[in-house]
Amino acid sequence: MIQQQRAYREEAFELLGELENALLELEEIPDNEDLIGRVFRVMHTIKGSGAMFGFDDIAAFTHEVETVYDLVRDGNLPVTKDLIDLSLAARDLISEMLNASEADDTVDAEKVETIVASFQALLPSATDPAGQPRPRSDDPPDDAQTQQRLVTYRIRFQPSREIFQYGTNPILLLDELSALGECHIMANTGPVPVLDRFCAADCYVFWDIVLTTDKGREAIDDVFVFVDDSCRVTVQEIYREDGEADTMAVKKLGEILVERGDLSPQDVERTLKGQKRIGELLAESGIVSADSVASALVEQAHIRKMQQKRQETAATATLRVDAGKLDALVDLVGELVTVQARLSQRADVVRDGDMLLIAEEVERLVAELRDNTMGIRMRPIGSTFSKFKRLVRDLSDSLGKDVALVTEGGETELDKTVIEQLNDPLVHIIRNSIDHGIESPAVRTRAGKSAQGTVRLVAAHVGANVEIRIEDDGAGLDAAVIRNKAVEKGIIAADADLGREEIFHLIFAPGFSTAQTVTGVSGRGVGMDVVKKSIENLRGGIDIGSAPGQGTTIVLKLPLTLAIIDGFMVRIDDGYFVFPLAAVEECVELPREEMALVRRRNMMNIRGGVVPYLSLRRFFGMAQPRSVKERIVVAESGGQRVGFGVDAIIGQHQTVIKSLGSCYRNIDGISGGTILGDGTVALILDVARLMDCGERSVNPRCSGSARDSRAENGSSEVAAVDGASA
Repeated sequence: MIQQQRAYREEAFELLGELENALLELEEIPDNEDLIGRVFRVMHTIKGSGAMFGFDDIAAFTHEVETVYDLVRDGNLPVTKDLIDLSLAARDLISEMLNASEADDTVDAEKVETIVASFQALLPSATDPAGQPRPRSDDPPDDAQTQQRLVTYRIRFQPSREIFQYGTNPILLLDELSALGECHIMANTGPVPVLDRFCAADCYVFWDIVLTTDKGREAIDDVFVFVDDSCRVTVQEIYREDGEADTMAVKKLGEILVERGDLSPQDVERTLKGQKRIGELLAESGIVSADSVASALVEQAHIRKMQQKRQETAATATLRVDAGKLDALVDLVGELVTVQARLSQRADVVRDGDMLLIAEEVERLVAELRDNTMGIRMRPIGSTFSKFKRLVRDLSDSLGKDVALVTEGGETELDKTVIEQLNDPLVHIIRNSIDHGIESPAVRTRAGKSAQGTVRLVAAHVGANVEIRIEDDGAGLDAAVIRNKAVEKGIIAADADLGREEIFHLIFAPGFSTAQTVTGVSGRGVGMDVVKKSIENLRGGIDIGSAPGQGTTIVLKLPLTLAIIDGFMVRIDDGYFVFPLAAVEECVELPREEMALVRRRNMMNIRGGVVPYLSLRRFFGMAQPRSVKERIVVAESGGQRVGFGVDAIIGQHQTVIKSLGSCYRNIDGISGGTILGDGTVALILDVARLMDCGERSVNPRCSGSARDSRAENGSSEVAAVDGASA
């Protein structure tokens, strides 16, 4: 039972996410019957399944919400902002109940009673304004309404043989189905074996049900929603009454048996073999031609074939896997990649033809396994985007602002670990955009803007990375205010020479805030520094741009996955280093006669273009180079190109990322490590950090050439360009 309760919690949390989205959409389109139906079905499913798996408190509470939305669905109660607010509060309370049940705790009973009383207060009185009794949602409808909405369904419920082992009682499902309307249930005991083959733990019986209800097909589907994967359920509409005429004729006995699957058409044909078919009789009588009969038979066969195909493809098998098992699988694939690299390396040394063929085949299979395993971990980011609609709604209400959230690229996929760690940074950024960026409606109107502000979340694939843009159309950043505040807090010196973008990046400094007062939303100087640290921990980067009066744009650049990447291996002295392959643009060789000039000015000429240069040997404090030539790896990050000097280029390498120990995690320019086929450890380079040190010299570790390069900015930099071009 514990396993079934865990599965219910997972399903319920997914349903609550769907409920929140439906409620927020319903607030914008209050007359949308589809959205009202979605809300009702979610509540009904949570209630029914909660009662089945022992969550009686959730079932009782959700019943009160369902009763109100039954009236909304019938048009007896309007959708208002107060109803949406109350429904969102109920959604949050159900979430609290689910979390409390897992921790063997209880929620505040007074809070539950308050929300229940608020929903009950929305129910209409027992009589309408004319003094006539008003039908309640749980009362049977009158005959006129029944005649208009009653539909009869044929249902076949075939549980899997192992259904009892899952803790599911089919009788409870049949009882819930019976509550939907007039119902006849017939048990089929034909599959029950003889006693010596009978197993008490197996279910052999299946049921045929004929149900007449006004609840619709969705209500029937909701009854079986938690057993779809383990049972076969077929539902067919066989009769409809609309008060005037039947839309479907009563079928013959043979047709019913054939549609149920109890009798094949061949059996019917053999039984009726002594009789002539209606087509033959019609053709012989001359009423219709034989060709017309043949055409009708072809149409009949075609429809039957299409129906059969729909039945075969109606259900799609899915399987829930614990996240820990998936992480363990990824780790094993990573180890397999390392072993495969060792095999390939050994095959190159031995130069045995058979071994080379085996190594190539193993490499192909491992690459395919790696891609498929990484694909399992990928999830669309839209599930995260949808969570922020509620945040924007509640925050704009509390601040007295009118803000709309627009999302694009929700289908963009990211590693599940990246998505999980991305939630908090996005929350901080969106809160700051609404609090600091978006102006009040009055201020926006005076500035010639629309009263409603907009926050846009956009995700897109850019190379091997994913870019997430958070844009607002607010007041933008004031560089002067940010600079003065940074000087006041001692973050920068008063005479510091900073460019506009460098000033904007000061908002990521710990303790920095431009807010004049501390509020419940911001003003304490925490948040944006956490954002930057979180993104860097994901091996990503963050850029910021702003225009006064037009808004601010923050761009997050994130890797697709944190487990395995394609790398580009190089050697410096006796050490091996790996560039992320997505950042590498090209490789060139630096002749000996140009080495002195390039190293002195930290600039180099590549096909007429000037590119900054950074010697990794000097950066990491290694001994003087032994080779007469230096190889240059030109890498790109954040729209900038830098040439990195190395001793030798090894080539492309599948890199299984391993985290470094606590003593080595904060080394500038290093983001992790990997194990090579022979057991050697290679360090993974952080291109963005290397550029930050080499170009801006913002870190004391960047000594020597990087700092001298910064000091020579201006006229010496122009000389470097001229010298490199000569």
